[in-house]
Amino acid sequence: MQSKVLLIYTGGTIGMNQNPRTKTLEPFDFEHLLHNVPELNQFDTIISTYQFSPPIDSSDMSPAKWTDLAHVIADRYDRYDGFVVLHGTDTMAYTASALSYMFENLTKPVIFTGSQLPIGQLRTDGKENLITSIEIAAARHQDGTALVPEVGIYFNGHLMRGNRTTKQSADEFNAFESFNYPHLAEAGVNIVYHEELIRKPDFSKAMKPHFRLDNNVIIFSLFPGVREDLIRHIIATPNLRSIVMRTFGSGNAPQSPWLISALKEGTRRGKVIVNISQCMQGCVEMGRYDTGYQLKEAGVVSGHDSTVESAVTKLMFLQSHYEEPEQIRRYMERSIRGEITL
Repeated sequence: MQSKVLLIYTGGTIGMNQNPRTKTLEPFDFEHLLHNVPELNQFDTIISTYQFSPPIDSSDMSPAKWTDLAHVIADRYDRYDGFVVLHGTDTMAYTASALSYMFENLTKPVIFTGSQLPIGQLRTDGKENLITSIEIAAARHQDGTALVPEVGIYFNGHLMRGNRTTKQSADEFNAFESFNYPHLAEAGVNIVYHEELIRKPDFSKAMKPHFRLDNNVIIFSLFPGVREDLIRHIIATPNLRSIVMRTFGSGNAPQSPWLISALKEGTRRGKVIVNISQCMQGCVEMGRYDTGYQLKEAGVVSGHDSTVESAVTKLMFLQSHYEEPEQIRRYMERSIRGEITL
């Protein structure tokens, strides 16, 4: 039986065309995309299409648009075996992370891809990314269950877990990497799936979509010379419920008494403060050095080896479901969608 895949174009470089007058890139329609990839006609897969109108520049992506995308997939979930989402690269890791939390017990592939060059350009990376993503979204076991029932990002020969991935280059075709988790699949002559790394949902149960997000969260990075008045101002922001604090190395911060005092005050007021390393690779270990231990004593929660994109979207998801800060803190230290290693 043929697999059915829904191809969703949200926007992004892959579907853009060059304006002959300004020479800038502008979004085009699906016909332009399909015209440049006639190979899609060779698939033994039924491919349907859905286009956001107007297309969204990924810099304009927002929680409201994540909800729209989740509805597009959830409303058509039973009609397709997999989904491929064409998305701009700049915020793709945020969107993939958000959707991984919004789809509980996901039993079908939701594969994000895009390109660094428009699909119509001679040296585009878009064709291979698109073609292989569709093949992955259509792949099934002998019993008909999906081979990759996850939200993933496919780029430049690698399939990665969506909520483990970050954009690492604005110029290279190898634009994404999952630094703290191995690739789910490698695409060369054949696609080699690492099934022991792929999440296993309960196929006997339905996928449960969630559409609410609470974006009362902020990200800030510590740096040598960070000012006390600015940090205290951020922590005291009305309605702010959580902070992703990017620290040094394995989760360390300056040993300034005012910083520990400010963080303690934030925790006392019910703010959830999550410690994420500024390093691309590695894990927050707040018991490793005294500077990290002091953060733990101030009520700061370890983000373990989470990406910033995953941490901030997980907080948005949790805040929409739980009022109590302590409950959110507990879930931030648990893996709920394979987003951290414990």
